Amino acid sequence: MRVTLPEKTQIAVHPDQASLAGATAARLITVIVDVQASGRVPRIVLTGGGVGIALLRDVASSPARDAVDWSRVDLYWGDERFVPAGDAERNEKQAREALLDHVGVDPARVHPMGAAPDDGGEPAHAETAAADYARLLASENGGDGIPEFDVTLVGMGEEGHTLSVFPDSPAVHEQAATVVAVFDCPKPPPTRISLTLAAARRSREVWVVAAGAGKAPAVAGALTGTPETELPVGGARGTELTRWLLDEAAASALPEGTVAGPA
Repeated sequence: MRVTLPEKTQIAVHPDQASLAGATAARLITVIVDVQASGRVPRIVLTGGGVGIALLRDVASSPARDAVDWSRVDLYWGDERFVPAGDAERNEKQAREALLDHVGVDPARVHPMGAAPDDGGEPAHAETAAADYARLLASENGGDGIPEFDVTLVGMGEEGHTLSVFPDSPAVHEQAATVVAVFDCPKPPPTRISLTLAAARRSREVWVVAAGAGKAPAVAGALTGTPETELPVGGARGTELTRWLLDEAAASALPEGTVAGPA
C-alpha cells in the first residue's frame, strides 16, 4: 500500500538511536550556520528526553561545533518539568550540562522556563510560570504572540504525546494560549510547563525526533491521519517543513511504500 505523507513532511530513518542523535546534531549545526550566514539570529527550541539530550552532547563534541557563533543564538524550551531549579530532571539543567556550559552562549539569549519553589509549589506557581513564559515570548515578538522559531525540536512518548501535550488533555484542545501549565501528567513529574501545539506551529521547521519500537505505532498513526487529539505529535508541524527523524525501530510500523509529500 502506497501512503503519501502530509505536505511539507520529510522522513529520515537511521539505523539506531546513536546514529540518529549524531545525524540530527550535524543537521542542527548546519541549519544554525546557514541562518547566521543569512544575517539573522537563529531561534532554536530545545527538547529533553534521551535522544534530545544525546544530540546536544553530539553537538558539543562535533568538530563542526565552532562553526556556530554561539553568542548569537536564541535558545528556548518546548516544555519543562515543573521541579526546583537544581533538580536533575529539569530539561534546562540537562541541556546546560550536555551543551550550553561548553559553548559561548550569551546568557541573555538563553530563555529557560520557570522552576518550581524548593517545596514543589502549588498549582498557582505553575500557572504563573506559564504566563511568565508566554509574556517572554510575546516580548520577543514585539509585544504580542510568539516569535517565529527556526527549528523546534520535539520528542514523543509511546502514547503519542509531544512537548507536554498529552492525548485528550486540556492542552491538546487549547487554541488560544501559547504556553500552558499541565497538571496530572500520566508520567512523572505530574506538573509541567509546555508550549501548545499552536505555538509549535509558529516554527519554520519542526523536527520530531523519536527512537525505539515502542513508539512505532504512534509514529505510524500520526503520519497516516490519526487526529492530533488522539496523537498530539501529529499536530506538531512546521510552516515550511516537518522533519521526522527516526531510528529503524521507531519507523518499523510505517506502511510499506510510505513516501514524503512535497517539501
